[in-house]
Amino acid sequence: MAQRFGGKYSPDGATQQSSKGGPSNAFKGATVDPVGARSNVLFIPPIVLAFTSINEGAIGMGLGLVGAGVLLLGAWLLRGGLTAEAAYNARKVARRPAFPRKIAAAVLTGIGVGIAAFANEPGLIAPIIYGAAAAALHLGAFGIDPMRDKGMEGIDTFQQDRVARAVDEAEAHLAAMRDAIKRSGDRSMIARVERFETTAKDLFRTVEEDPRDLTSARKYLSVYLMGARDATIKFADVYARTQDAQARTDYEALLDDLEQNFSARTRKMLLDDRSDLTVEIDVLRDRLQREGVRIDRDVK
Repeated sequence: MAQRFGGKYSPDGATQQSSKGGPSNAFKGATVDPVGARSNVLFIPPIVLAFTSINEGAIGMGLGLVGAGVLLLGAWLLRGGLTAEAAYNARKVARRPAFPRKIAAAVLTGIGVGIAAFANEPGLIAPIIYGAAAAALHLGAFGIDPMRDKGMEGIDTFQQDRVARAVDEAEAHLAAMRDAIKRSGDRSMIARVERFETTAKDLFRTVEEDPRDLTSARKYLSVYLMGARDATIKFADVYARTQDAQARTDYEALLDDLEQNFSARTRKMLLDDRSDLTVEIDVLRDRLQREGVRIDRDVK
């Protein structure tokens, strides 16, 4: 069901205002669902093909059902490919998808269309032409998968794999929180969890950009988020049954504390990274000066 965004004059509008009286940045970190109508509409042709093949005899029905199955698999792979591509684009440091699902979806779409064409026009030329055209149009509409890693230069791949596993676990905890809080039926608390999720993901991206930060952030990615997940599940169950105002206040205070701690940890890691950069610059300048190269520190 559609849901309106709260505003200044909405019943819960007060929760949308910042401490200075202006509107809060409610859309920070908001993303568009990568699986849109263009991809969802691809589930319609295989359904139509399956129903229209029922009265085409045994061979025609069999070919139609096989073609519909292949088209359905292609549409499903496309959804996964679009989601993986969105996750890749959202990160500054990312590996390319392990399996090129968008390309595989285009190939399966071409095969499915070719099978459907063969069922109506036996032979090779027409199915090949229709299948190739369908695959080409699919690639033109949705593109191909990212084919190379991004921002991985100079990064230890072993450490990056450790970070990826830790972030995946943390993302799962956030997803569980997001699903659980919906059971409470409280729109303002759902929005509050979404704001905490944005803060937590800022920490995730910082760790991904510099895997050396994993050691100091590990308890935030596992212990703290696991506790937040468990508290969210318990709060949602209690609040859905009793509408206990005190439980709501306590849970909101917990989210405030978590958000402040996550933000503080992110800022500290960024400051540490800047300090490391300053040290590297100073060391390089000292080496250049020892080599007799004059450094003008006033040059910007």
